[in-house]
Amino acid sequence: MIFNFRIVSDEVDNFKREIKVDATATFLDFKNAICESVGYDKNQMSSFFLCDRNWEKEKEITFEDMGSDADQDVWLMDESVLGDFIDDEGQKLLYVFDYMTDRAFFIEMTEMITGKTLKDPLCTLSLGQAPSETVDLDEFDAKIDSKAAAAANVGIDDLDEDFYGSDTYNPDEFDTESFDEMTFDDKF
Repeated sequence: MIFNFRIVSDEVDNFKREIKVDATATFLDFKNAICESVGYDKNQMSSFFLCDRNWEKEKEITFEDMGSDADQDVWLMDESVLGDFIDDEGQKLLYVFDYMTDRAFFIEMTEMITGKTLKDPLCTLSLGQAPSETVDLDEFDAKIDSKAAAAANVGIDDLDEDFYGSDTYNPDEFDTESFDEMTFDDKF
């Protein structure tokens, strides 16, 4: 069986890769195919995360065991076969390629091709330039600082307690009769 994966980035709008890989291949084989398709170093620390429908991380399959707790399951890429973890079209994964800034590719298994096999992974679609593999930490901090400054310019810091009213809540101050007479459009 062959899996077809679509890979996108939240950093670059026009970036997309599609990779076909045999279900018997390991996550390391898949990682190497991704790295080749985007020009990344295959030896950098990285992890795949199996995700739920909302992209919430569930299981981690990592490049190297970094000494996790003995009571935690550890799945290594070179020992973990894709078909043992992926069984549905639509399965979502994150491929975290930059641990320092938690940057990742969003991956979805879009098609299962039964009755066929593939010796080596194959990149079948390559659109756009991949984001840089690493970011300069000073540049990253500057982006965070500029976002914080933009939020401050909204005026949130300029609001004082008079803006919000008193510190105590009095239910008698809430005029429910006027609220009930309002139309839906007036309320919202």
